Amino acid sequence: MPKSKRDRPVTLSKTKKKGREHKECIVNGIREAVEKYTSVYVFSFENMRNIKFKEFRQQFRHNGRFFLGSNKVMQVALGRTASDEIRPGIFKVSKLLRGDAGLLVTDMAKEEVESLFNAYEDSDFSRTGSTAIETVELKEGPLEQFTHEMEPFLRKQGMPVRLNKGTVELLADFVVCEEGKPLSPESSRILRLLGIKLATFKLNLVCRWSPNDFELYREGLDLSDVETS
Repeated sequence: MPKSKRDRPVTLSKTKKKGREHKECIVNGIREAVEKYTSVYVFSFENMRNIKFKEFRQQFRHNGRFFLGSNKVMQVALGRTASDEIRPGIFKVSKLLRGDAGLLVTDMAKEEVESLFNAYEDSDFSRTGSTAIETVELKEGPLEQFTHEMEPFLRKQGMPVRLNKGTVELLADFVVCEEGKPLSPESSRILRLLGIKLATFKLNLVCRWSPNDFELYREGLDLSDVETS
């Protein structure tokens, strides 16, 4: 009987080595990009969608590079303090790599970068576990947007429905999701069926570094927050 692949032993030293090599690759990639391009931006993101982000990235394919991953690894690449920074003043960028954040290293004009980021926003369906930004409630009565074949599936999602002369009918008011509460798998599926997109994928500029200056974009931040090394 052939052995299952899952039963094969894995040498931990090899997995650790691969992890270290991956981190070193990111560090080297960031440092090479900083040497090649003139500006470094930190951006934050909300409701990341990989396919949509890939499309956005294409606008910089000839004059920039994006980096996403461990904030700590990106901080190491740039330098966390004035004593180990790879370029003068770039340690300030490291201090703003917090939460859901990434780096853009580019030669594109500042005004063009700002315009592309500020204009970008894309709605999508919310995923299980995300927080509902509004309450969605269905009223008792016929649900003509659903075909009769959907009735068993809707019941499995917890909706009090029945077929009435071939039409799906809701027997009582039904709250699909409540504002401020996490979405259940059932709520997420129902919202998708209803075509209701509650998630917005956004990219927000946090700061910009160049050899000549440093600029903050996010409200509430002050230079004193990042200038101490």
